Amino acid sequence: MHMSGNQPTGPYAKYLQDIKSLNRPIVLVGLMGVGKTQLGQYLAEKLGWPFRDSDQEIERVGGLVITEIFDRFGEEKFRELERRVISEVLSSGAVVLATGGGAFAQDATRTMIQECAISVWLRASLETLVHRTQRSKHRPLLQTADPTAVLADLIEKRYPIYEQATLVVDTDRFTRWQTLDVVLDRLHAYAVGMHSAAAQN
Repeated sequence: MHMSGNQPTGPYAKYLQDIKSLNRPIVLVGLMGVGKTQLGQYLAEKLGWPFRDSDQEIERVGGLVITEIFDRFGEEKFRELERRVISEVLSSGAVVLATGGGAFAQDATRTMIQECAISVWLRASLETLVHRTQRSKHRPLLQTADPTAVLADLIEKRYPIYEQATLVVDTDRFTRWQTLDVVLDRLHAYAVGMHSAAAQN
């Protein structure tokens, strides 16, 4: 249901309004390379909401790039900063937030997201993730001799946790625009279901 233009009208406007009426942040989760940032930007544009990227916010607040924060202070300090940044973003109201791959795997961060936002897991196969990250130089966990093994290990550890997200969208077979359409459809169905449940209570 992709439609160009900033001011949709007719049924599409009602479709988007149903999603926006949830009035909750939408948080994209998933492993690195799945496309959270770009899809988040597209989604925010459609909804007319602000877009934020947690890694970019961490770099802004910390004054260092992600790899430098990891190298200087370690993962524990990075996760503390990440949790604080995500909390600040979620408290700002209706927003689309793309999170780093490890954020949702942290118990306190995941609980916070689940309590005040709609989480959407963008799922992808190992093959897809390897293809999308093979030229990346800014992902600290992949700066190793065997990044494929690292991704495979992350899939084993994190996918059971990602399954706790509100919605799950497979991305392997779709372009970014097609994935956007699927995410919007899932969000719309969720919104309609929530409104129907509220009306029955």
